[in-house]
Amino acid sequence: MLILFQSKSAAEVLMFAQHARPILLAAGKTFDAPGVPERGVITREQLDAAIAGIEALVAADPGHDDPSGDHDDTAEHPIAQPVGMRRRAWPLLTMLRLAREKGEDVTWEPAPSW
Repeated sequence: MLILFQSKSAAEVLMFAQHARPILLAAGKTFDAPGVPERGVITREQLDAAIAGIEALVAADPGHDDPSGDHDDTAEHPIAQPVGMRRRAWPLLTMLRLAREKGEDVTWEPAPSW
């Protein structure tokens, strides 16, 4: 399932549920079921702890990929390179930081089908 994260202060972020789960767990969310609930919220009061948790998750990841767009000159095509936690979490982390600046909540729900 595709999850759509939304905030008034940032562009929407799409993420597969299986990739969103460890990020949301690091953000302090707890789930009774093995998946991600269809809908949820990270309130403005939870943003500081959520950001710190995700930053700790990224720092603990052994992969050192850089989401800023820096290219290395490896022979491996970028599509074949594994996606590390830093690159995977970067769009949501950016959204959370912007929401914190504006004092807004971040919500998630299933992405609409095309």
